[in-house]
Amino acid sequence: MASQVLVAANRGPLSYALAADGTLSARRGGGGLVSGLSTALAEQPGALWICAALSDADREAVRRGVSEPGVRMLPIDPEVYDGAYNGIANSVLWFLHHHLYEIPREPVFDAEFRRRWDAYVTYNEAFAEALAQEAAEGAAVLIQDYHLALAPGMLRELRPDLRIGHFTHTPWAAREFLDMLPADIRSQLVWGMLGADRLGFHTLGWAGNFLADATRDDAHGVANASVPFETSEYEVRHRRKAADGHGYRELRFTHVTAYPLGVDADELRALAHRPEVDDKLAALRAEVGGLKTIVRVDRTELSKNILRGLLAYRELLTVHPEWRERVVHLASAYPSRQDLTVYREYTESVRELAAAINAEFGTADWQPVLVSVEDDFARSLAAYRLADVALVNPVRDGMNLVAKEIPVVSEAGCVLVLSTGAGAYEELRADALTVNPYDVTATAEALHAALSMPAAERADRTKRLAVAATALPPTQWLTSQLDALHP
Repeated sequence: MASQVLVAANRGPLSYALAADGTLSARRGGGGLVSGLSTALAEQPGALWICAALSDADREAVRRGVSEPGVRMLPIDPEVYDGAYNGIANSVLWFLHHHLYEIPREPVFDAEFRRRWDAYVTYNEAFAEALAQEAAEGAAVLIQDYHLALAPGMLRELRPDLRIGHFTHTPWAAREFLDMLPADIRSQLVWGMLGADRLGFHTLGWAGNFLADATRDDAHGVANASVPFETSEYEVRHRRKAADGHGYRELRFTHVTAYPLGVDADELRALAHRPEVDDKLAALRAEVGGLKTIVRVDRTELSKNILRGLLAYRELLTVHPEWRERVVHLASAYPSRQDLTVYREYTESVRELAAAINAEFGTADWQPVLVSVEDDFARSLAAYRLADVALVNPVRDGMNLVAKEIPVVSEAGCVLVLSTGAGAYEELRADALTVNPYDVTATAEALHAALSMPAAERADRTKRLAVAATALPPTQWLTSQLDALHP
């Protein structure tokens, strides 16, 4: 039966495990995007989630015809998937959008890059074709993230009747970074996005970056520059050059706006007070011993800026020795993308710096940094509840839900030290202590101010942060986009 509401994302709401006896079992998928979308889609009867089969067990489930209601997995060839996901999405687009390249050495766009780009095209084609097959007449389709930047344009060619939205969960690269791409690749990328009726970003800043690139006549054949539509939305009027190079195709419109994803306060608080979280909290309290806590919870992702955060903590202990043996830095930094060398090296650097701080300042009774490298959600929630200070200092981040989650569940109230590079900055800046993510000294001073803040002010700030953090919870976030596709 064709679906009226469809979501396409690299990762699905579930994954499969294959037992030694050949039995397949399904389990809920991981990640913030999966969690948020799963909650929201539950309220859309008959919705279909199309995703990639990520593991051998997933592909075996597809081969056997095993499926769960509301989910279709695509058995993309592993070599194609690796080229698209690791070769382009994570090694090129992620680095561009987060401005992570080490410019003297990277990027290099050679024949191997072109081979990987072909895999990325094939991967996007697979999603576009599946969506075209499954969608009912005039259905609403929401395509997720930078993995599927080409799919809107491909789907538009296959099914012009559909209402297509695309949401980018990362920042969008500034023009000087996107200009690193070969001109034909950049054009494909932008035109793929412009196949959507509506493009969503976490902030108007990221939307504006896309807008600046989409309205470049020389690169994309855009007939009309973008014009303001409302204070929070823009309209791009565009028509691509005809295939024969003479004239333009029909005029089309793409609306570009911000949907700043928030958290579901009731669900998060319920999760944070489960028995297993209570047990983790008791263990952390015993480990911390009544000292003040600075909490961070991140993947060891290059953009999260964990190393500078640790350097700022070291400078705090150096410049303000009164905090020695009075504070503990709880750093949950679980490994990410360890199949990429640069990520393995970064994770090891985090471990080494934490160990160096403990060696320099630690005593028989006090360990300044307690690092956890396990992906332990219950422990993270326990740390949220215990936090006196939350350190969120990414160099560049699409949103950063941790900055929103900690104030919602903090028990005694916490001070948020937040970098200007976080997407959440615009919403939370009024009640956070904000810092330049590259300025270690300023971050150390912000930590000092946070630890010194009177309890009443800290509590008041936390309440206001929690209100801002929950302004657009996942269900409302998704519903807003669906409603906008059918004005």
